[in-house]
Amino acid sequence: MEAIGVPWFIVVRYLGPPVFLLVVGGALLVWRRPERAGLVWAALAVNLLAAALPFLWIGVQLLTGQGDLTVIGLVMTLLQPGTVVVAWLLLLLALVARPRAGSTAVTTANAGSGAMERAPENVG
Repeated sequence: MEAIGVPWFIVVRYLGPPVFLLVVGGALLVWRRPERAGLVWAALAVNLLAAALPFLWIGVQLLTGQGDLTVIGLVMTLLQPGTVVVAWLLLLLALVARPRAGSTAVTTANAGSGAMERAPENVG
């Protein structure tokens, strides 16, 4: 990273938490697969991409020589927080989206007693 002018500790400070979140979130997704796992995987990946955008931008600047344009810098300044917002919206959508019709986690009414009964789940 010193080749692009960024010390390693800066990279670890910015990319460490999203990488940790991706590893722990991925382990939880494998262990307890939620209803909308694809959206959660996408949210974790977009969050990591958002954290990597400044470093990718520095690399693009070095490769193309276009880093001196103020408009491009402004777009990148707005793009990174916007990407984080997209990641959170994907996660929110995964949490509040209605379950599919054939889901086993949906409660069903017990015909005999009228009480609600949970469908069996794999709890580990």
